[in-house]
Amino acid sequence: MKIMIPKKDSELEMFTLFEMTPDLVCIVGKNGFFQKVNRAVVEKLEYTQEELFQKPVSAFIYPEDLERTAHERLKLLEGSALVNFENRYLTKTGKIIWLHWTSIYIPDREIVFAIAKDVTEKKQAANEIEEKYKKFKGLATHFKNSVEKDRKYFAVELHEELAQLASVVKMDIEWITHNMTELTEFSKARLEHASTIIQLLIKTIRRISFWISPQMLDDLGLKETLKWLCDEFSILNGISCSFESALDESSLSHEVKMDIFRVCQEALTNVMYHAAATTVKISLDHTGEKINLSITDDGRGFEINDMKKTSGFINMRERAASINGQLSIKSEKGEGTIVSLLI
Repeated sequence: MKIMIPKKDSELEMFTLFEMTPDLVCIVGKNGFFQKVNRAVVEKLEYTQEELFQKPVSAFIYPEDLERTAHERLKLLEGSALVNFENRYLTKTGKIIWLHWTSIYIPDREIVFAIAKDVTEKKQAANEIEEKYKKFKGLATHFKNSVEKDRKYFAVELHEELAQLASVVKMDIEWITHNMTELTEFSKARLEHASTIIQLLIKTIRRISFWISPQMLDDLGLKETLKWLCDEFSILNGISCSFESALDESSLSHEVKMDIFRVCQEALTNVMYHAAATTVKISLDHTGEKINLSITDDGRGFEINDMKKTSGFINMRERAASINGQLSIKSEKGEGTIVSLLI
C-alpha cells in the first residue's frame, strides 16, 4: 500500500535537506524575486534573507552577465530546462563569485526551482591557466616571428648581395671570353666551365634564398608559392608533385600563410630524404571555417612512433599548435604517408 505524504510535510522535509547541502538552493517566482533560499545562498551572497527578498534576482547578477542571463531565463520560462549555465554574482562586500546552475520552471506554481554550485575557485584556476597560455603563446609567436624576420634578412642578403656578386663575376668571365682573342682553346674551355658553374651557383643561391624565406609569399600569395615549391621539388628530385587548391586565402594572416608553407616545406623535405616516393600530391582547401592542408606520398612509409621523435615532426607540430591547428600523420610501411594540417 502506497503512503501519501502531505504536501506541506513534503516541502518541509525537502527544505530541511536543502539547508544541509553546501549547494545554493532557491525558489524564484515568475516575477524574478527570490521566494525561498537556503543558508548557502545567504552565506555566499552575504545578504540577509530579508535583503535578498527585497530586490529582484537580477540586482545581484554581475552587470556584464545580465543580458545573457535574461536570455537564458526567457528560454527557461518557455519550457527549456537550464543545465550547466554559469554566470557571475556580486556579493554584498563586492566580491565576484561564479555559480554553475541547474534550473527548472514549474508552470502550475509559476516558480523556478534552481540549484547552483560555487565554481569560483575552478574559474580562477582556469583563468590563470588561460593567462599563462596566452603569455607563452605570445612569447612563442614573438620568437617565431623574430626567426622569420632573421630568415628574411638572410635570404635578402643571399639573393641581393651574394647572387649579384656572382652575376658580376659571370659577366667578367663572359667579357674575357669574347674580347681576349689570344686565349688558348684550353683557357676558353676553362672559362666556359667557370661560367656554367657560376650560373649554377646563382640558381642555387636563389633557391636556397627561397627556402629560407619565400619572398613571393608576400608578392604572389600562398597558392602560387606552394605551386612553385611543388614544381621546384619535382625538378630537383625527379619526383612527380602535383598541387591543387580551392582556398580563398584573402582572409588569412601572413603568420598563417607562412606556417602552412613551412609545414608543407618540412613534409616535402621528409619525402625527399626518407620516403623513396615516386609521386606527391599537395591539396589545400577549406570546409566552412576549417582549412585543410594535405601532403600525400606513395613512399615506403614508416612507424609513427619513430616519426614523432624527429625534429621535422616536432617542428611541424609546433607550427600547427601556434596557429590553433592540428597536425596528424598517417603512415604504414609500404603504404605511403599522409600529412594533414587542420586549422
